[in-house]
Amino acid sequence: MSEYILEMNHIMKSFPGVQVLNDVTLQVRPGEVHALMGENGAGKSTLMKILMGIYSADAGEIVLDGQKITCKNPRDAMEHGIAMIHQELNPILDMQVFENVFIGREKRTKLGLVDKAGMLRETRALLADLNIDIPSDAYMRDLSVAQCQLIEIVKAISLNARVVVMDEPTSAITEHEVDTLFTQIRRLKAENVAIIYISHKMDEIFEICDTITVLRDGQFIGTNPAAGMTSDQLIRMMVGRDITEVFPKADAEIGGPILEVKNISMGKRVKNVSFELRTGEVLGIAGLVGAGRSELVETIFGIRRKSSGEVFIRGQKVNIHSPKDAIANKIALITEDRKFTGLNLVGSVEQNITLVHLSQLFKNGLINGGKEKEVSTHYIDELSIKTPTRQTLVGNLSGGNQQKVVLAKWLLTEPDIIILDEPTRGIDVGAKRDIYLLIGEMVKNGKAVIVISSEIPEVMGLADRIIVMSEGRLTGEVGRPDFSQERIMTYAAQFGE
Repeated sequence: MSEYILEMNHIMKSFPGVQVLNDVTLQVRPGEVHALMGENGAGKSTLMKILMGIYSADAGEIVLDGQKITCKNPRDAMEHGIAMIHQELNPILDMQVFENVFIGREKRTKLGLVDKAGMLRETRALLADLNIDIPSDAYMRDLSVAQCQLIEIVKAISLNARVVVMDEPTSAITEHEVDTLFTQIRRLKAENVAIIYISHKMDEIFEICDTITVLRDGQFIGTNPAAGMTSDQLIRMMVGRDITEVFPKADAEIGGPILEVKNISMGKRVKNVSFELRTGEVLGIAGLVGAGRSELVETIFGIRRKSSGEVFIRGQKVNIHSPKDAIANKIALITEDRKFTGLNLVGSVEQNITLVHLSQLFKNGLINGGKEKEVSTHYIDELSIKTPTRQTLVGNLSGGNQQKVVLAKWLLTEPDIIILDEPTRGIDVGAKRDIYLLIGEMVKNGKAVIVISSEIPEVMGLADRIIVMSEGRLTGEVGRPDFSQERIMTYAAQFGE
């Protein structure tokens, strides 16, 4: 009898123009938390989608409890006791929480009717057991990204699976919610459930995982006990080189105010916030999930309508009622959810890069194909976007390369103010460094940058100054010489009227 509950042996997978997996093997023991690590594009998600029956392998085999299995679709995987929490969330927004938890496996009454009351009752019990304060009858569209992530975790746990794949499960949840998740992982581990854990957060890997397998460029690099590895060794295995400086800080000259926000309010989510941003400056916005950070910048950008307040650019009052107005005022916003609001996933890399700038590419009523090729090729090269061709569908790229496409799209508009909302969420250490270096180039060229990040070390590493929000209010401001996690968390935890 094999010591492994799950074996994926000699897996091969190609997509048009690219070999995604080349002879990859993964072996997982029961009751083990097994990290699957690698840069974006290394093949981690593809390997897991083969396990779940979303993709079929070109070669290789999957063995569960010593028996070879074939999963033609996710339902087959579920029936074999394999569940997955996906990095990219796809909730059915017009359904309620309990309906999402039981989708595809609805409970029935003796008369064959859908047992909504039973599903509602079980979901309420699950949420209470996990200490998650979300109403089981709430509609998904009314939840935050973090709350949707928690519902995916609830769904996977509710399956009573023997193997649970967690793909970036903490990318959008708070530290308290991470603690809740880790408690559940330890409970599953005690019940001999195997966990395959994908994350780019090194501290999580070394806290929760027993074993680490690394992929690079679609190939198996090695498997080691987590206890015998350091973060430097792990990074070297992942990227094939040393990364000596995690947060490269650009030496940029900070000038006068370019953006002034005065007493901005937006309903109950943003309350009387004022701040200024200077040329050549990186301004960080910190705070817990739900603090109002995204709502603030979306209001400035014209996605949301402000209820009061004023915005000034270079000392002149501006009226921004829509993103079109913001773009005209040389503002760019890279939103938190690149899949939902940043990209056209069924469009090509080229189409996505030129999307916002399209009106400038018309010639005699038609898109100038030569110009479109020229500008998209320039940014593919400039940002080192890994894509087989500029015509490749952007949905087929890794998360890090998708994020670079979003950045290219907005850089093409030649903005003076760039707002980045969770710009490195769900991307690997190499792609993160590329984005950090790009932020440095922006400010050295006199642009002004706002960075929102839930990772305090990241915002401290990038910013010249940090403002902190809690419950829609600005609760503190910290200059770089006074940065500390404790000070920022103290401001972030100032609740109440």
